[in-house]
Amino acid sequence: MSTKDFVEKDYYKVLGVPKDATEAEIKKAYRKLAREFHPDANKGDAKAEERFKEISEANDILGDPKRRKEYDEARALFGNGGFRPGPGGPGSTGSFNFDLGDLFGGAQGGGGSAGGFGGGLGDVFGGLFNRGGGSRTQPRRGQDVESEVTLSFTEAVEGATVPLRMSSQAPCKACSGTGDQNGTPRVCPTCVGTGQVSRGGGGGFSLTDPCVECRGRGLIAQNPCETCKGSGRARSARTMQVRIPAGVSDGQRIRLRGKGAPGETGGPAGDLYVIVHVDAHPVFGRKGDNLTVTVPVSLPEAALGGEIKVPTLGGPPVTLKLPAGTPGGRTMRARGKGAVRKDGTRGDLLVTVEVTVPKDLSDAAREALESYREATADEDPRAELFKAAKGA
Repeated sequence: MSTKDFVEKDYYKVLGVPKDATEAEIKKAYRKLAREFHPDANKGDAKAEERFKEISEANDILGDPKRRKEYDEARALFGNGGFRPGPGGPGSTGSFNFDLGDLFGGAQGGGGSAGGFGGGLGDVFGGLFNRGGGSRTQPRRGQDVESEVTLSFTEAVEGATVPLRMSSQAPCKACSGTGDQNGTPRVCPTCVGTGQVSRGGGGGFSLTDPCVECRGRGLIAQNPCETCKGSGRARSARTMQVRIPAGVSDGQRIRLRGKGAPGETGGPAGDLYVIVHVDAHPVFGRKGDNLTVTVPVSLPEAALGGEIKVPTLGGPPVTLKLPAGTPGGRTMRARGKGAVRKDGTRGDLLVTVEVTVPKDLSDAAREALESYREATADEDPRAELFKAAKGA
């Protein structure tokens, strides 16, 4: 029902009752006319069938106190469907009709205004007009789907395209998504095909909820499909190639828009959420955008200093300068050799030095260490430790 038809139709006249008729009088008039013009009593009479629809429509509005009040207010506001001020101003005697369809069409679109009224007017009356008898099933968004994928350490750092097998609800192939094995579902009588029902929200406004009768589909199967049990949806498995961006971390949840379950009646698809698991690497670790690696150095290298080569993930090794007297546990930085960031740049490689102690010594090496111990006999590496402990 268009907004113009809603305001211009005189439902009181249709039922043959005065505007101040009581609920009992309206009900009595409806029952009398419904019996007279019911299709079963007038088989093959198209005019009687049309009259019966008009009577039912009038009863739907006037038989509901809330909707009757809204209807009365709308007709009082718009003067039975048309504004008729004089074209020359308040004192003019001319008249013209104002197209209510244009007015509400602009307002309900949420964009501009028509005839000086903004979108708020359409919000007030939009729900009322749409409830009148529209039978168009509302588009429904597909369900969100969640899946998991396991990546190697390198794939997580560099990014990868992986095959992902997922299972989700999709239109039933057996009934082409209608829910009816014959493909002829009927419009839900409760929501009149909209998939929504209204309830009072206070303050003269109403709230909408999914229709329980048809589960929000707007259609009810007359002969439920054996595969989907009349729901129009069935479990479907598919394999798709999913691009995992570079730099993901273990346990991260990635959202892929529009990759979830297909929508219904032209509705958009849901989203796909992928939980990423990352395998450990035997050499490298990770701290945010930085990679970590522990590099062993010999005692002479730590004491005397020098240059050491350090491996990188998927690239050639880098050479770092090791200062003389470097203690074990010190961390150095190789810039730009870490994980890929969102902006395409890379973090750093954090290199931690680990001084190794040889287990087997040759005679020459042992003799050299003995000489070194004699040369440093007066130095106590634990002196500062005991001093600090005593001071505390």
